[in-house]
Amino acid sequence: MVCVAQDMLKNTPKGHQDRLPLQLALTELETLAEKLNEQKRVADQIAEIQQLAKSVSDRALNKLLSTGQRQLILCETLIEVVYGDRGQVLKSKERKVFLLNDTLICANINIKGPPDLSSLVPIGLKYTVKWSAPLVQVQVVEVGQEGSVQNKETMFQHYGAKRPSGTSITGKVFLGPPRLYQELQEMQHDLDVVDQISQLVSTLQGTYQNLNSAVSQDWSLSLQRLIRMKEDEIQTANKCRLRLLVPGKSDKSGRPVSFMVVFNTPSPLSKISWVNRLHLAKIAQRDENMPGWFSAEDDVKTKAPFWCPLLACCVPVFPSKAQEMKLEAVLHNPVQCALLGFSAASTSLPQGYLWVASGGDVSHGQVEIFSLNRSTPRAVKSFQVGAPVLCLAYVPEESQSEEGESGAAERTSMVGNTICLGLQDGSILVYGSVDTAAQCLLTFRNPEGCPVLCLKHSGNFLFAGLKDGKVVVYRRKSGEELWDPESPRCVSIGTEPVRRLLALEDTVWASCGNRVIVIEGATMNTRSFEAHQDTAVSVAHMARAGGGVWMAFSEGSSIRLFHTETLEPLQEINISARTTFLSPGKSSGIGGAQKSVRVTSLLVCQGLLWVGTAQGIIVTLPVPKLEGIPKITGKGMTSLNAHCGPVDFLVATSSTLSPQLLKRDSMGDGGDSPSGGEDKTNTSSQESLHQANGGPRREGKGKGVLLQYRLRSTSQLPGKPLSSKPEGASDSSLESLEHSVEDGSIYELSEDPEVWVRGRPSAREGVRKEGVTSAAVISGGRGFRSLGGGGGNSTGTESSESILMVWQLPLTV
Repeated sequence: MVCVAQDMLKNTPKGHQDRLPLQLALTELETLAEKLNEQKRVADQIAEIQQLAKSVSDRALNKLLSTGQRQLILCETLIEVVYGDRGQVLKSKERKVFLLNDTLICANINIKGPPDLSSLVPIGLKYTVKWSAPLVQVQVVEVGQEGSVQNKETMFQHYGAKRPSGTSITGKVFLGPPRLYQELQEMQHDLDVVDQISQLVSTLQGTYQNLNSAVSQDWSLSLQRLIRMKEDEIQTANKCRLRLLVPGKSDKSGRPVSFMVVFNTPSPLSKISWVNRLHLAKIAQRDENMPGWFSAEDDVKTKAPFWCPLLACCVPVFPSKAQEMKLEAVLHNPVQCALLGFSAASTSLPQGYLWVASGGDVSHGQVEIFSLNRSTPRAVKSFQVGAPVLCLAYVPEESQSEEGESGAAERTSMVGNTICLGLQDGSILVYGSVDTAAQCLLTFRNPEGCPVLCLKHSGNFLFAGLKDGKVVVYRRKSGEELWDPESPRCVSIGTEPVRRLLALEDTVWASCGNRVIVIEGATMNTRSFEAHQDTAVSVAHMARAGGGVWMAFSEGSSIRLFHTETLEPLQEINISARTTFLSPGKSSGIGGAQKSVRVTSLLVCQGLLWVGTAQGIIVTLPVPKLEGIPKITGKGMTSLNAHCGPVDFLVATSSTLSPQLLKRDSMGDGGDSPSGGEDKTNTSSQESLHQANGGPRREGKGKGVLLQYRLRSTSQLPGKPLSSKPEGASDSSLESLEHSVEDGSIYELSEDPEVWVRGRPSAREGVRKEGVTSAAVISGGRGFRSLGGGGGNSTGTESSESILMVWQLPLTV
């Protein structure tokens, strides 16, 4: 039904009288589907935990599972693989792995056995717990990282494999695909040796047909390719192999012993989900997240669902010498980082940079740039400008569809994505966002020199909202991506400051006083509507979701929802009831607390409407994710972690993982051989040759690699070819090499062990349809305090230091 409603909505043009009813119907259907899915999820979770509890013989673990306080985050059937000391596979077996909120459990699956008719639990698989471990002591280890988790107090043993007598278990261990990491190190060593040989070859005084600098350089280039292939192989091995370091029983001397467990996951998507859920479950165990949210509807501090935002960290914005700076604006500059590892992508924040702008006195402003390619933001750049920065805007590179093919051909400057800064002195600065060099590409001022309060990009236009009630519109320069400051168009929309701009398809909404003016992007024609009845109140914040826009005001604790097409009001919510309980010193004076509540920031991110208040408290309200009407129908949650002053801003950061990360290209699996089936006979796209005289061959089922050199370019050199053959001996393979093209190609062993085929990218699996999105919300304000002590008491850092609070959300797949 949801899909039907979506299709009907897509085929109903804007302005049609059925648009709003269809959007409302889609909202109702989505809300109902969410409730049913959540009920099913909870029921499945309870059934799985009960089924597991029945199989547990350990009393402590049985009690842990029977309390009803454990949440099942993830469970899946994985293949456990046991490796020997040389990396060989000893055995593999299906295991059911359960990730609870504080425990990881691995169980055998027992299908046989009579059903228990006396149990109320539905009959299902029987389990035998193999091991369990506290979640905080479980560690994900990737191929090649074994040494980084080893220390003097930890010993490693091959789980399930007997260790030969006389060998040390504290030595370096390689698990997973046969010694991939060690093979990489061996190749790197060989490359160093080949480079040394190349230097020696260059000193030869004689001239030889197949021993010269060109050949030695080919050796070096081919080894470099092999190293890249091995690195890709290691990366591939990480994609579907979940390697966990699990605490075991102490040895006789009392030292802790850890063992490595290796699971094969059904897909890269499964692996990345496990790593992400393990990472977030550990964050959820921190004091600040136990509990981290309060539900006013339940009137009790209950454990929030796992999908609730988790406070990942708090980061100071400015160095100690710049504490007087006031936070003004923030934006996320998305950047795809190809160097980010597969598992790191599921534990780090969304890729890119965070720009935080501030202002002190009238003489200068400051911008701090943070890198988000880790689990904690890291300051990487700081620079000052000539006036306080009041607003920021991210402008993506102009697409070809926007400018047309002729425009793309005429364009002479490729500046890429840019970031615009609006200053108090009326200036607009344009910076390149390619890296953190923060190069200023363009500087100009609006004609009135009036403070720029907000900026918004829409199509080929840059809209600047000014303090005097005007919106100045700049076009792109002819043939460039930068803005033309010489001929701006000024749209006067009122006498009050233009506080917010919001881009909606081909229009821009501008708030001026208690009214919102809709500016048509093509004609600059305007229409307006009253968002608040009190002329002394201004529209301070706007956030769009689906077919609606939520608005907050300069005074009061109400937020209102308006339809994007008819502009009519659809809902009003008062958030004061969700914050008064947590107001310090006001637990008994509810009426006084309600008057003090004021919304200072607004954001929609992944089905949640975030509301920041002047109290420093954040409230989240569920809204539909589809293109319906974002009405609030579910329970709201109030954060028990707050700022000491107003929440100055809320910003959503998100990035989609590269589809390449989700491809299951496996260079170590015979099934993923680049030559298979009919491709073997396609001589136009690949070339095969037989091994000569028992050439190099790899043991086992994995594909081998042959370095094949063809030396036609050196055939005209004087001197005879170097050979170990006696004088007069004939070698057909050598003769064939003398008359072929020199290319230094790499060949891989095909299904036939006697045939080698030219290496090429595997086309067996194209780009996967699944999308994986990483998201986090960042709030900014003065100080940090915890409200989890009960009775509204706050504890924490009661300071004037500007703090970023990072709220991480689970990956959406």
